[in-house]
Amino acid sequence: MIQYMAVSNEIAPLRTDDAVRFVTRFAPSPNGYLHIGHAFAAIVAHDLARQNDGQFLLRIEDIDGARSRDAHINGIIDDLHWLGLSWDGDVLLQSTRDAAYQTALDSLDATGLVYRCFCSRQDIAATLQDKAVLHGPDGPHYPGTCRDIAPQDSDRRALAEPFAWRLDMAKAIDQMAPLTWCDQIAGTVHADPAIFGDIILWRKDALAGYHLAATIDDAYQAITHVVRGLDLFPYTHIHRLLQELLGLPQPEYLHHALLLDPDGKKLAKSLNSPTLRARRLAGEDGMALAQSLRSGELPLGISVSST
Repeated sequence: MIQYMAVSNEIAPLRTDDAVRFVTRFAPSPNGYLHIGHAFAAIVAHDLARQNDGQFLLRIEDIDGARSRDAHINGIIDDLHWLGLSWDGDVLLQSTRDAAYQTALDSLDATGLVYRCFCSRQDIAATLQDKAVLHGPDGPHYPGTCRDIAPQDSDRRALAEPFAWRLDMAKAIDQMAPLTWCDQIAGTVHADPAIFGDIILWRKDALAGYHLAATIDDAYQAITHVVRGLDLFPYTHIHRLLQELLGLPQPEYLHHALLLDPDGKKLAKSLNSPTLRARRLAGEDGMALAQSLRSGELPLGISVSST
């Protein structure tokens, strides 16, 4: 039986002492079954914690609306056990943390750093056709259509129209001294969250966005070392800014290489990469697979990214 953490509205770290100095986490989304790239990520985070006499935590990032499935949560648990991986404490479900995310959003709203965005994707696409815009890692920057709506007009429209909450990036950066983070592979990195423009922190479907939820829960779980793939490296620019704005502790980071498919693309659920579940049900030895990944012996057709 899976043991889940009790619902908590807290943003502050669970631990207030220095007893555990090395805490990592694996935080998959249950919107599909895990693949071998997930196995590699979980193993790296797990082994680093064990080698440093630390803790390895499991968090399920199940705020992806209708795409999150209980069957996928069960599959994540079964796959990790199959690989021979264990975690410390109870599993944290992000779906139990809405109040904590709302508290953080309210804090940013009180300081005037967020604004409601009523634009649809079609609205944004049409606006982008009419003006030159900056581009970042996730594509064109939001053109700022709703940034200057008067507060009283925003309040009135919010009674009848769905809206997201966006971070006023320029205003937020103006409040900050230069930010850096320590990456165990890249060294000291100077944060430049402006490359993303006004990101969404709260979605129109009344759910917290990834950046807000992940940043808050890394602090709440007292994660000391965020271990994740290189594809998430750019998002650390945003997470460092949110940590400072919300007064949260700064972890260290390790962004590891990615596993690639035979076409040189990152393994992904969206590409229907072969699942761990299929290997498990076919009778493959999961612990042997884990040991092979540790030693760099990859399945046929799988390679490691060089950057």
